[in-house]
Amino acid sequence: MILDGALATELERRGADLRDPLWSAKLLVEQPELISAVHRDYFEAGADLATTASYQATFEGFAARGIDATEASQLMRASISLAGLARDEFWSVPANRVGRSKPLIAASIGPYGAMLADGSEYRGHYGVSEAQLRDFHRRRLEVLATAGADVLACETIPSLPEAIALVEALAEFPTAVAWISFSCRDGERTCEGQAIAECAAQLQECAQVVAIGVNCTAPAHIGSLLRHLRGSTDKPLLAYPNSGEHYDGSGKHWHVATGSLSFAADARTWYEQGARLIGGCCRTTPEDIRAIKDWAGQQSTPTS
Repeated sequence: MILDGALATELERRGADLRDPLWSAKLLVEQPELISAVHRDYFEAGADLATTASYQATFEGFAARGIDATEASQLMRASISLAGLARDEFWSVPANRVGRSKPLIAASIGPYGAMLADGSEYRGHYGVSEAQLRDFHRRRLEVLATAGADVLACETIPSLPEAIALVEALAEFPTAVAWISFSCRDGERTCEGQAIAECAAQLQECAQVVAIGVNCTAPAHIGSLLRHLRGSTDKPLLAYPNSGEHYDGSGKHWHVATGSLSFAADARTWYEQGARLIGGCCRTTPEDIRAIKDWAGQQSTPTS
C-alpha cells in the first residue's frame, strides 16, 4: 500500500502560514479547501490512503484558541470529511479507478508531544504518567474512532509507554483498528530510548493494532529499524520517513539535510526489508509519492 506524504509541510509549501501551536489543524478553521486540495494531489500521485489533518487537533490545543469542546469535536470530524470528499471526487473519475482499489482514510492521532508544540515528539520524556497519557488520548479517540475513518494512524509516537497508553485507550473502542508508528532517534531505538524490537513485541498480541512501523525518522535509519521490527512481529510494517532534514522544535524551522533522497530507490529497499505500507512524512511531497508509485508499477507482483 502506498501512503501519502507530508501534509503540514506541503501546506506550507503552498503558502499556508502554520506558525501556530495548532500547526496543520489551524487550517481546519481557516482554509479547509487547501487541505482537500493536498489530499487530492496525493491521490493523483498514486497514494492509496489519505492521512487527515488531525495530527495536532486536540481538545487542549483548540481550547487555548478559545474553541470549546463541541466545536473542537466538529473540527476533528471535519478532518475526516475533508479527506473523504477529496477521495470521493478522485474516485468519481472512471479513469482514476483503473488498476487501483478505492483509497482509504487514516485519522491521524499525534502524540502528547505534538499538543505541547515544542518538538517533544522527537524527545519523549514528557514527565507525565501513563494514566495521564491514556486520559489525554481517550478524549480524541472517542471522536475519531467513530467519525468514519478506515483506520486510526497513531503516529510519531516517541516512546513505548505512550504506545501502551494508546492501546489501552483504544481497547475502549473495540470496533476501531489502528496502526502504531514510532519516531526513532537511530536505527534501533525510539526517540525516548526504548528498543524498537521490544516495542513491536509488546504490541504483537493486540488485535486492534493492524500494523507497526516508523515515521518522521531519518531515511538512513529505516532499513535497520525494519529489520529489528521484522524480528519481533508478524504484523504488516509501515515505513514513512521524513526527508532527512532535522526539525528544531524551539526555533520552528528545518535544518536542510546533506545528500539526496531517492524515494523510488529507497522504497524498493524498504520493501525488500519487509515494509508493506510505504510513504513519506515531513518535507516529502506528491512528487515523492509519485516516484514510489512509478517504482511499484514496474514490479511484477502487487505491492499492496
